[in-house]
Amino acid sequence: MHIWEYFLLLLTVLLGGFTALLVDSKDQSRLQLFLSFSGAYILGICVMDIMPTVFRSSVENVGIYILIGFFIQLILEQFSGGVEHGHIHVPHHQHQVRRHTTMVMIGLCLHAFIEGLPLGGHVHDHSGHHLLWSIVLHKAPAAFALVLLLKKSGYTKGTLWLLLLIFASMSPLAAALTSTIAEQQQSGNWHNILQAVVIGSFLHIATTILFESDSSSDHHAVPLPKLIAILLGVGMAVGSVML
Repeated sequence: MHIWEYFLLLLTVLLGGFTALLVDSKDQSRLQLFLSFSGAYILGICVMDIMPTVFRSSVENVGIYILIGFFIQLILEQFSGGVEHGHIHVPHHQHQVRRHTTMVMIGLCLHAFIEGLPLGGHVHDHSGHHLLWSIVLHKAPAAFALVLLLKKSGYTKGTLWLLLLIFASMSPLAAALTSTIAEQQQSGNWHNILQAVVIGSFLHIATTILFESDSSSDHHAVPLPKLIAILLGVGMAVGSVML
């Protein structure tokens, strides 16, 4: 990876968190639209580019690794509580806040570390860049939601920025680790396996975002603004692959 890609991963999270500091903690409408856009983009990129790339590789039983990634994300969300797709729940009792925050940070950081792993072992082709931008678009709203949660929980700005920085460093650290491994081991399909695991994680996140019923709807209808955001996300994904 180039140095600017590491900075992009880091700054995206910090900017997403900083934006959350400027808005009302109760206003989550923009977050839901951004999540819908990023979820649709991730789904489009997975189907149009990353999945075909992995299935064309020589890795056997690719589907198994995708399923592993799907269920890893399912387990991690038992820790994070779904913060990465906009679920912001603060415990009613103050003594539970610290435990809840710890669990959320464990879930988010492990997820961020896992999805950063394939970046370091990837050559700089279209698939590698699409994976990078998928992570970037996913990380910004996740950081936004994390900071909203921390604000509602009453944390000081110093603690908030420290936790945000820890979260921001996970994907770059994972990419740096696999970059080091890639320099020492030029052959093998390990980066394709890691990519398949991340695909499974992305599929879980994207489908959860897109198919959750909107809180304002009683009939599972997709509101027009959310539908437009989804179409824009899918359209951008398809366009970036086809052009």
